[in-house]
Amino acid sequence: MFAEFVKTFVVGGLICVVGQLLIDLTKLTPARIVVLFVTAGVILTGVGVYPKLVEYAGCGATVPIVGFGYLLATGTKQAIAEMGLMGAMTGGVTAAAGGITAAVFFGYLFALLCRPAEKK
Repeated sequence: MFAEFVKTFVVGGLICVVGQLLIDLTKLTPARIVVLFVTAGVILTGVGVYPKLVEYAGCGATVPIVGFGYLLATGTKQAIAEMGLMGAMTGGVTAAAGGITAAVFFGYLFALLCRPAEKK
């Protein structure tokens, strides 16, 4: 059990280290890095690498933003198998619907509850 936590922590941490290095050593904006990570998750899932990492590290690989690309790709693959070409259009969003809904709901909730203030 402890070994699983260590694997999860190390893999998730290494993904974060890559992101931090991209921020520190390149002129890429955070938005471009996010797009790069999501795209990398889709591509690595498509070639079969990322599912092995998910099997090894669990949440250490699925929780970072690269895991969102993995979720989109696996949802699309599953929907294509079930519905054909139409699955390519709906599968990724259907698979990610819970996370997207939670992000919108909590974003809206916190926008109602919190008052933004200017930095002094």
